[in-house]
Amino acid sequence: MKNLRTHFSVAALAVTIGLAGCSVAGTTPTGISAISGTGTISSTASGTAQAVSLDTLAEDTHYDADDLTWDAAAEVAVTLADGASTVTSTSSDAVNVDGDAVTITAAGTYRLSGSLSDGQVVVAAGEEDVVRVILDGADVTSSTGSPFVVQSANEAIVYLEDGTSNALSDASTYADQGTDAPNAALYSMADLTIAGTGSLAVDGNFNDGIAAKDGLVLASGSVTVHAADDGIIGKDYAVLLDGAYQVSAAGDGFKSDNEEDGGRGWVLINGGTLNVSAGDDGIKAFNTLTIAAGTTTVEESEEGLEAQHIIMTGGTATVTANDDGVNASGGSSTSGTSAQGGMGGGMGGGEMAVGDYTVEVSGGLLTINSQGDGLDSNGNASISGGTVVVNGPTNSGNGALDVNGELAVSGGTVAAAGSAGMVVTPGSSSAQSGVQVTLGSSVAAGTVVQIADSSGTVVAAFVTSKATASLVFSSAAIAEGQEYTIYTGGTATVSAGLGEGSLDGAVEQGTVTAGEYTAAQGPGGGGGPRW
Repeated sequence: MKNLRTHFSVAALAVTIGLAGCSVAGTTPTGISAISGTGTISSTASGTAQAVSLDTLAEDTHYDADDLTWDAAAEVAVTLADGASTVTSTSSDAVNVDGDAVTITAAGTYRLSGSLSDGQVVVAAGEEDVVRVILDGADVTSSTGSPFVVQSANEAIVYLEDGTSNALSDASTYADQGTDAPNAALYSMADLTIAGTGSLAVDGNFNDGIAAKDGLVLASGSVTVHAADDGIIGKDYAVLLDGAYQVSAAGDGFKSDNEEDGGRGWVLINGGTLNVSAGDDGIKAFNTLTIAAGTTTVEESEEGLEAQHIIMTGGTATVTANDDGVNASGGSSTSGTSAQGGMGGGMGGGEMAVGDYTVEVSGGLLTINSQGDGLDSNGNASISGGTVVVNGPTNSGNGALDVNGELAVSGGTVAAAGSAGMVVTPGSSSAQSGVQVTLGSSVAAGTVVQIADSSGTVVAAFVTSKATASLVFSSAAIAEGQEYTIYTGGTATVSAGLGEGSLDGAVEQGTVTAGEYTAAQGPGGGGGPRW
């Protein structure tokens, strides 16, 4: 009944998500059904803090921590060897060795060690069976297809034995390329869990690295994936709980892509470390992408984070993108239009449709370095906590912030730097004030930009990472209606570009009044005071 229960749980609307931006127009994001703004902190066996409890995960995914414990005496030991693989356990009826193909046909725990230079491990168990495969120094390569395939099971668990190194490498061309044929080095038609504290190297030379056609939970492990196309895919959902995952992919890095089933196609990063270098999107969800804890780094991508709904409640995310850094977009219909370019508005130069897309940040640290738009929502966006730092574009055709609807800022810290041509500022519903700074000309990378109050106290210091012509800044230190003086130069001690500054040696540039925004009027237009 686990799969049936999961379907209805995940399909339900996330009515308890509790983030500040949930009041904006559009449907509530679907995914984990009990994420709150404060989060319920739990921890895994390794002690990594998590923002979504394991009990909640058990309700909304196939994951069950009990599946990671078993009776060692019941293990079936399989030694892999070219032309000589053997089953050494007396309980061996469920393992069939045919040349260099090893097939597991029933529920149980199977410990694999040794290597196959041209072989395959197949799980072909019953639809109610939970199959646990322990990789204990196992290395499998295939010259004709995938080296590890789960054809059928209720759930497959790949457990990486502590202190061991394991490897899976597929062919560069598959003999079987039919519709339902495997296309990844580790391929599962059933729910898949990867756990354990050992290491696994996955080389997806044909297409994908790791692909689960149902749900995917990465519970732990040290895993490196190289893929000719996508790195790691969970069709219904893709969850990272713990461990260290390094992905290098010519296509997308880490994603969930179910577009057909309601409530599916979501990604949750709930702990651990994820490092992605992607030729296309770094981390992508068809429905909702949530970062709740852990350390997420997109080192290289076209678009860094992409989903219909993007939620950050905690953790650290660092995103580098050739195009948009964070992009809330997808296939939903629009819910109206917004006249941009006014007070508390958005991009100048006409009307943009406001779709059912959201970016919501309530905690954590989000740092973006983008050549296109920095934080981009084709609908609305809200920031109620945490820190958002955007090192946006240098060209005036894009903006550090690009929100078709309204950007509501009610808390946290926002520093969005970039070109001056397409500036978005906090909207009229924002409970927290801010300032808009438009420099007369771009300042070079490494320039200190400081904001001081009427008493001369520095309330914010920002160090540019690239040529910058504008800065939108909002924090609790900015008081609505108060005048602030802008300086360039001086010294600063910063983390992620933000920190404390000193005005010694700084040059005064002019003054701004908190809450008085003048958004740009299109490419080259500029807005706000210019010095």
